[in-house]
Parts: sequence; C-alpha cells; structure tokens
Amino acid sequence: MHRYDPARQRLALGLAGLAGLVDATGFVVAGGYFTSFMSGNTTRMGVELVERPALALAPLGLIGCFLIGVIGGAMIGRRSEGRHKRVLLGLVAALLAAAAGLLAAGLPMPFLALSAAAMGLSNNVFAKAGEVTVGVTYMTGALVRFGQGLAARLSGQPLPSTRGYGLLWSALACGAAAGGCGPAAPPRVRPPPGGRPPGAPVPPPPPPPHWPRPDPPERGLSPARHRASASRSPPARRG
Repeated sequence: MHRYDPARQRLALGLAGLAGLVDATGFVVAGGYFTSFMSGNTTRMGVELVERPALALAPLGLIGCFLIGVIGGAMIGRRSEGRHKRVLLGLVAALLAAAAGLLAAGLPMPFLALSAAAMGLSNNVFAKAGEVTVGVTYMTGALVRFGQGLAARLSGQPLPSTRGYGLLWSALACGAAAGGCGPAAPPRVRPPPGGRPPGAPVPPPPPPPHWPRPDPPERGLSPARHRASASRSPPARRG
C-alpha cells in the first residue's frame, strides 16, 4: 500500500469495500458460502465432504469460478501492459452488472458464478511483474501486516511498509456491512439445516390454549358452595 500514490490507495480501498459488499451479498444468497473468501469456501467444502458430500459441489464450484477469474485477469493483464487497470476494472464492472441483473431476475446460481469470477479478476488490478502487490478480496495478510505495524510502533520502531493495511481491512468490513443491509429476502440457494432461511420472517407464536370458562355461580350461593354443588351434580344423561 505504501508504494502507491494516494489516488491508487483510494482505488484499493474502494475495491476492498466492493469485495466486502459482493461477498456479503453472496453469503446471504448462497446460504453460507462466499464469492471472494476462498479460504472460507475451502473450509466449508472440507466439512461438507465429511457430513454431506453432495453439498461440497457448491463451494467447489465457487472456487473454480474464482480461479477462472484470476487466470483470465492475469492473462489480460499481461496482454494489456500499461493500461491493464482500466481494462480489468471495466471487466469487473461488466461482470458485476450482469450478475446483479441475473439476481434481480431470480437466478442466484449465475449471479454467484459471475460474482466469484469478478472477484478473482479484481485481484489482478494491483499486480506487478505477474505478482499481486495488494490483495483486495482477502484480508488475512493485511491484518498480519497491520498487527506487525502496531507491534513496531509499540516498540518505538515504526515500519512505514505496514501503513494502510488497517484501512484496507476496514474498507472490506464496511462493504460487508453494506452488503448485509441489502434486500430482506433475496433468493436462497441453500437454506441452513434448521429449515428456515436466514432473514426469513419468524412465524408468530401459537395462540394460548383455550380453557373453558366456569359456569357462573347460582344466585344465593357462595363460590365455594357452588363448586361443591357442581362436584355433586350427576353427569348429563345421553340419548
């Protein structure tokens, strides 16, 4: 981050916020899977392979779409040297616009596929000599650099190379919060094991049981005598 000028730093923060928004939206739509956080999808895939093998295809497919985006972005970046940022940003915008249209049309699976591919492609925006210099969709490394910077400051030996990574993580967190404030009930791909999808309205509680009201006491009898007379009264005859 510290190697780039303020304009490119703002671009990185914007892409991180966009990744958080898309990832949170995909998480809600897919019922617990991610469109940019492939470590989480890998963990979910491992768990599903043990518990419910058929469901492991969902995170595996998202990982494949993300990888296709990374490969395609790297190849495009090599062929458009010097203007690769503009080309890649245009492709990311086009893919996300198409994904949003598909989601609005009630097609969540194509939305997830295009979103994952767009997130993989966006990681090539900040690349030099074929290597990513700033990851905009994964923040574990950014948090490590941020923690190392804090430790250096506490030791009285600040590291300029660790500046900006805390802001990068914050941008992704803010984008995820914005994505969580999206539509209340978008289409779900995989409801949770409990049956009710996340965000669905909670059904009202059942009405209380109806207990029969006791007959009013006869005139001239106290409540205690009325209960006693009711217990001694013979049952009603049938027929």
